[in-house]
Amino acid sequence: MNDAVARSSTGDSLRDHFLLAMPSLTDAIFANSVTYLCEHNEHGAMGIVINQPLDLCVEEVLEHLNLSAAGRLQKTPVMAGGPVHMDRGFVLHRPAPRDWEATLAVTDEIWLTTSRDILESIAADEGPEDCLVALGYAGWSAGQLESELSDNSWLTLPADSGIIFDTPFHLRMSAAAARLGVDMNLLSGEAGHA
Repeated sequence: MNDAVARSSTGDSLRDHFLLAMPSLTDAIFANSVTYLCEHNEHGAMGIVINQPLDLCVEEVLEHLNLSAAGRLQKTPVMAGGPVHMDRGFVLHRPAPRDWEATLAVTDEIWLTTSRDILESIAADEGPEDCLVALGYAGWSAGQLESELSDNSWLTLPADSGIIFDTPFHLRMSAAAARLGVDMNLLSGEAGHA
């Protein structure tokens, strides 16, 4: 593993958790979304929305970068990862025997790579076996996510790599909610505080 792979853990962090958008959250990119939190600390949070496909596939992203798409992932939809830096690519993937220039090992099972070299590997069908390609990310400044959580904008639960990599994108919300024993269709858009 190279030096670019960073590992950290914080006590009260929601790192490696899913955020499930409550019905009251109607912002276009976040409505009915599942966000995987890659980082969460006193400075803020960063995550990738994993269930909102763009009208774009991996092959088109690779072609835009002048990379020939020969790999098995070429028709895979690209996710709208969030409203920040939607012109930049983010690849969530399971660990691979290869190192890339800019990789964050969120956990032993889920890594995030942002460097072009992983897209070159994907184009040559030498990339990670399991991956999710997204444009943009979701970001929160210090205290912002905590405020949204107290406003009941999100449900949280520990992440499951199987939901990210093995579940079709249109079933990720229901699969994550089922782990909580919740049917999102039955939740109200009204927040309440006791």
